[in-house]
Amino acid sequence: MRISTKGRYALRVMIDLVQNSQDNFTKLQDIAERQNLSIKYLEGILGTLVKAKLLTGTRGKAGGYKLNCDPKTCSVYDILKITETSVVPVSCLDEKAGKCPRMAECETYPVWEELDKIIQGYLTSVTLDQFATTQGAKRGKSKNPSNCGL
Repeated sequence: MRISTKGRYALRVMIDLVQNSQDNFTKLQDIAERQNLSIKYLEGILGTLVKAKLLTGTRGKAGGYKLNCDPKTCSVYDILKITETSVVPVSCLDEKAGKCPRMAECETYPVWEELDKIIQGYLTSVTLDQFATTQGAKRGKSKNPSNCGL
């Protein structure tokens, strides 16, 4: 499993909103500046998050984006399953790919199935609130994070 820039940037944006919005709308330009990301690319990501109802977006002078989910219950997995094509470690576990014809006799299937449970369990256990607080404290709440994989 490899998380794309779309998934990583979506997570960064959601954490940014937890840390900076205080229930107000945040302008796209402000998010882009803090995260050092392209406005054009962010528009697509934010559109995906609005469509999935994780964010609310509004236009106009006072427009912007704000969280539409509770940071204490919205998990990293919730964001990645929306922004990624697949969050499974191997294609035979992907429901979209259909059932693998060799699954019944595949010796490796139980390994991949267990790995998927571990990954999903971990990503589900980390909420935006926990992640934002933990990572912000580790970096001294830097407003301009490095290209650290997020």
